[in-house]
Amino acid sequence: MPYTIPLKRPLDDTGLSHRQTAAQSTPSRAQIVADVARYHHPHFLQVEPGRYEGSVTYYFTAFTGRETEPEMPLTVYGDKSVTYEQRRELADQYEAARGAWSQARLRLEATPVLRKAAPLWEAWTTAQAALHQVFNEFRSTADGQWRAQLLRLTDAERAAKTAAEAWDKIAGQLAGLSAAQVRAAGEEHELELTDVAKEIGLDAQPWHINHTSEYDPTHVWHDTPVVAVLTLQIDQQRERLREVDHLAGDRELA
Repeated sequence: MPYTIPLKRPLDDTGLSHRQTAAQSTPSRAQIVADVARYHHPHFLQVEPGRYEGSVTYYFTAFTGRETEPEMPLTVYGDKSVTYEQRRELADQYEAARGAWSQARLRLEATPVLRKAAPLWEAWTTAQAALHQVFNEFRSTADGQWRAQLLRLTDAERAAKTAAEAWDKIAGQLAGLSAAQVRAAGEEHELELTDVAKEIGLDAQPWHINHTSEYDPTHVWHDTPVVAVLTLQIDQQRERLREVDHLAGDRELA
């Protein structure tokens, strides 16, 4: 099936915003098919007027994501028979091709990672809920059982920390794949990870995935995103316990 990438705004001298009616632009594009077809991307099928005035939609055969990144042939720039308008049209075509290719590559690379991520997100949310439950049980724990409950709390903290680290590790991989797609095609052709997940039957809307820079291992001065959330929760819980300990006149938690 053909793959279509609509340019969301008309095209100008830069190839991004040229203001002319679809009827006026069509002959020029037809001329390109006749004159410079040898420079078309191999997956190119056709171009048609787009939904909005002056915009166009490019159609390609389906990309797998395994192809090399679409780049306009350098010989186009040295071919004096190619007009400025034709060169601009070819540049737009290759921009659209990169968009289609980059989305196919993201689907190819992200799908297996998304499948691995699903149980890790569930493990994290389960561990976080268990931590909150253990902490809340202090409200009904007898004074003589607080040491045992503190042991259960530290066990829950460690389990949550392990789950948070595992999630952040795979979230960092997904963030990197998403960033690579945007770098290749631009934000105009961005494909959301939540959309890829939906296509394979996963609901990734609640997943906590930050910008790829938040997972940079060289930033040793801060925790990764979900670990940071957990650390804050643990600190707040422990501060609450110290407050109660102080009011009770004990020093067991000092």
